[in-house]
Amino acid sequence: MAVEIVYRSSRDPEQLFMDKAEADRHDKMLELAEALGEVLLKAVPSLSEQQAEEASLFMARRRDIFAKAFKNNADALAALDEEASQKS
Repeated sequence: MAVEIVYRSSRDPEQLFMDKAEADRHDKMLELAEALGEVLLKAVPSLSEQQAEEASLFMARRRDIFAKAFKNNADALAALDEEASQKS
């Protein structure tokens, strides 16, 4: 019988990881998404909680692209267009 070590996300218990660092990154992404969701709901009261959650997860998963865009590199957002066109 083999023993396997797995890591569980504290914020997403259904999600299992083989690497602790990967589980930590996932938790931090979810923390960022939660904070973004709260800000979006306050800034745009007409958003539903579901819409705020979807938008905040989208942004948190792509934080590197948004970080570049917020540092006066709006062209970085083109990567999001490419991603969307690949899904279509």
